[in-house]
Amino acid sequence: MAQGVIEMKEDENYATGLLEKQVQYFLDRFYMSRISIRMLINQHTLLFDPERHQSSKHIGAIDPACRVQDVAQDAYENAKFLCEQYYLNSPDCVFESVDPSGNKEGSLTVTYVPSHLYHILFELFKNALRAVVETHGQKDSLPDIKVMICKGNEDLTIKIHDEGGGISRSQLPLLFNYMYSTAPRPPSPAAASSTPLAGYGYGLPLSRLYAKYFLGDLHLSSVEGYGTDAYVNIKVFPDDASELLPVYNKTSSAKYHTSQSVSDWSDPIHSSGLHSRNFSTLSNSRKRTLRRKS
Repeated sequence: MAQGVIEMKEDENYATGLLEKQVQYFLDRFYMSRISIRMLINQHTLLFDPERHQSSKHIGAIDPACRVQDVAQDAYENAKFLCEQYYLNSPDCVFESVDPSGNKEGSLTVTYVPSHLYHILFELFKNALRAVVETHGQKDSLPDIKVMICKGNEDLTIKIHDEGGGISRSQLPLLFNYMYSTAPRPPSPAAASSTPLAGYGYGLPLSRLYAKYFLGDLHLSSVEGYGTDAYVNIKVFPDDASELLPVYNKTSSAKYHTSQSVSDWSDPIHSSGLHSRNFSTLSNSRKRTLRRKS
């Protein structure tokens, strides 16, 4: 799919803002549907396949006591291995966990799908490690990646801090676009001898979809010339973590032919940033109502 979109972007007719927005809109909804279907199939298989032996601690693919730092460390180690294959070097990582009382604790847990969390963090670590090595590769020592995990009353937040030179303000809005990447374009699958570390541009957009699937979020903050902070938010209470799903109907299909605002997600508030302007429309209507009342 990624290779196909790369070839499409090379076409002269693709260089129009409307077509690019339509492709973004389609891919967000396509991949969110795929995440949902795969989750449903995997959950059913794990729960009802008599030949599968699974840990009693898990409910299908869901871990009621997912140890966040353990998943983060696993994602970092695998990203570090990949980074060392390409650059023969990688920075270390420092982990810190803080509970709601401010006490440092290394065993914060949350009800979540470990494979989803791993996917999100693995992509973020790959980006952070690559940025640090490419920025400080000629120095004797590399600055550490710093991970802060904090469990609040509503969200569990994972902050990944790197000193990889940061990103310009003009680039930040583009980072969640499919096929945009700060890395060089990878070779075609036929010519590639190994899996590329980066370059397809799918890492951040898909990671954000995984985060938003259970009403979490993923966003970035950067200081150009210094480094970048990535924030992953996960709902603390399972009852609050309902699925965010695209809505398919006649009005949503109009998005491909017109710029009108339509309600095309199951939760418009938590779908912000996923190429739907319904939330901003609701916000503006509320503002107009408040002005009339005042």
